Amino acid sequence: STDTESQHCGAMSQMADRQIVHKTCNICEAMCGLLIEITDNKVVRIKPDPDDVLSHGHICPKAIALREIQEDPDRLKFPVRRTAAGWERISWDEALEEVASQLAGIQARSGDDAVATYMGNPAAHNLGIIMYLTSLNKALSTRNRYSASSLDQNPKHASSLFLYGNTLSIPIPDIDRTDFLLVLGANPMVSNGGLLTAPDFRRRAADLRGRGGRLVIVDPRRTETAQIADEHLFIRPGGDALLLAALLHTIFSEGLMSRSLSSPSIPAEVVEAAVGIPAQQIRDLASAFAAARSAVCYGRFGTCTNPFGTLTSWLIDVINIVTGNLDRPGGAMFPTPAADLPGVLRLRGATGTYDSWRTRVRGAPEFNDEQPTACLAEEILTPGEGQVRGLVTIAGNPALSAPNALRLDEALAQLDFFVAVDFYVNETTRHANVILPPTWSLEHENYEVLFHGFAVRNTSTWSPQVIEPEAGTLHEWQILTELGFRIMEKKAGRLASRAALRVAKRIVPGPKRALDIMLRIGPFGDHFVPWRKGLRVRDLEAAPSGIDLGPLKESLDRVLCTPSLEVDLGHPVMLAEIVRLEGELGLASKPGEEALLLIGRRDIRSNNSWLHNAPLAVKGGERCELIVHPRDAERLRLTPEGEATVTSRTGELTVSVKVSDEIMQGVVSLPHGWGHALPGVLLQVAQRAPGVNCNVLTDDEMIESVVGNAVLNGVPVQVKPVDFPTP
Repeated sequence: STDTESQHCGAMSQMADRQIVHKTCNICEAMCGLLIEITDNKVVRIKPDPDDVLSHGHICPKAIALREIQEDPDRLKFPVRRTAAGWERISWDEALEEVASQLAGIQARSGDDAVATYMGNPAAHNLGIIMYLTSLNKALSTRNRYSASSLDQNPKHASSLFLYGNTLSIPIPDIDRTDFLLVLGANPMVSNGGLLTAPDFRRRAADLRGRGGRLVIVDPRRTETAQIADEHLFIRPGGDALLLAALLHTIFSEGLMSRSLSSPSIPAEVVEAAVGIPAQQIRDLASAFAAARSAVCYGRFGTCTNPFGTLTSWLIDVINIVTGNLDRPGGAMFPTPAADLPGVLRLRGATGTYDSWRTRVRGAPEFNDEQPTACLAEEILTPGEGQVRGLVTIAGNPALSAPNALRLDEALAQLDFFVAVDFYVNETTRHANVILPPTWSLEHENYEVLFHGFAVRNTSTWSPQVIEPEAGTLHEWQILTELGFRIMEKKAGRLASRAALRVAKRIVPGPKRALDIMLRIGPFGDHFVPWRKGLRVRDLEAAPSGIDLGPLKESLDRVLCTPSLEVDLGHPVMLAEIVRLEGELGLASKPGEEALLLIGRRDIRSNNSWLHNAPLAVKGGERCELIVHPRDAERLRLTPEGEATVTSRTGELTVSVKVSDEIMQGVVSLPHGWGHALPGVLLQVAQRAPGVNCNVLTDDEMIESVVGNAVLNGVPVQVKPVDFPTP
């Protein structure tokens, strides 16, 4: 594989003066196809690819940021070590040796669990990380593994584990053929989907309405998606499970279901005050959904980041199931990816784990071999056996993305050793002892192995290298592989031959070869049968705009791996959650006037925090504003374009105010990913951008009870004008 990499780099170095390279944008889940014009190894222009088999010429502003990150003077390209005098550049060998020695030393003194790992969401877009993180995980053998998944999506993976037996077997809405799309807690006009790869949602929504279909949005804010919908229903944050249970109750009580199931005893009249939607509207919605020729319910971030996140995700699927809309055109369907990662997990018997152990301090459940990120700070700060003393972060910035950010920031400063695989000195990595920077997206090949499995159409697209990286730089997969082997050498001592480990490292295949194996054993592969023609990487390279493998098709039998090989509608964990939800009814009355609930939001030019050093992503007016309903603003004496103090249990922020009826009364909204003014951050553009870190206000003690996902929406806050008189 090393020879192949060298040959490819050599070919790139001999490029013509001007060349157009097809590339898949990897900034969000949409997988938009791009045409990148390069001259003298520099990006000249980025345009949409009109022939891309999935995006068909769609592009959003985030794609242009690929060039700005490539040329960012703040981007690290070689390892650096933090010293009293600042950051100093060191060699790869010195950096990797120091990191391996320090981490192995901590584990020798305090046990394997004394080192933790954290993986951010950019890793999900990187074939090298997905395929080669295993080597580092095996070397460290720690239970203290964390990721951004426990901040925004684990409830959806858990509901799929309980229903279908695999955390990655997630049915997605067949929006190109449905007649009724019900969306809760998602804004696909901005996100292009979440656990749903759907580029150009505006066109798809227009096509839905053009064929007589209906789009209904349920959200505490009149989002960009709600503005193009047929109907928008405001809902109080955290009320999704109650609404879905009431929809189910209506479907069963009116005989609208196609499959039998014990319905929650939660009628619409009981929940209308708690969710903020009149009972008749709830009943009408249930009837219209069940009566549609095809319909699909879809939920995302808002439905995962609330106290009943797993139950909410489960109820969404149950509504699709009982109305006969699972595994049928226009309903909720399972993609058939060419590189079938869920299928590979099935073959390995690694379809997901739940509650195999509990966290040391709080006793929160393990999920998918990881612990809740909301528990990371306490695992660092609490003394005792198993205390986290070392940390590895990979493409993550938990100091901005995790709840109670101030506490986590305090914890990061107390680690004995911290290494970051990242190319920025950001709010998290400023605490690192060593930073190992990988190449950027344009400098390496890629394949979106995860998001082809969540796409609205079965396609397969190879994403080649665009820019030849600077000599001496390394890709993520090379860093992770080398670091894993060096840690294994340190921990093995005399019990294993260093020479044998070196030989093993040399025969590790590169990502392209590993992908080729996945394609060959996948549903469109040759399965290593010589006379059978199947999909290979070379076929993808010959089709730069991708290969169309057809619309979603019925495939429930292929993905099911529950013990009974049937959809499990009676999982005891979910039945217990229904009982818990019914028990909350007495507490779910409409809050009083003084209560305000904080929710987040996202922006088309931003993706969490990792574009904010790109000028395009932060130009224009301030976008990190607190949106307040006019009646709340009047009651609280807030003025438009003024400032307010927002306080929660965990912290306090001063923010700019935007008064708008786009937000539900009793709710305020502040976007996440901002707030780059901390000392030691080396992001020149981001530090000049206004904004605050909303996760100073979110609460690490508020976690979802099933998988411990962070509750980032519906956080109680108090809001006052900055000049509010002190008693």
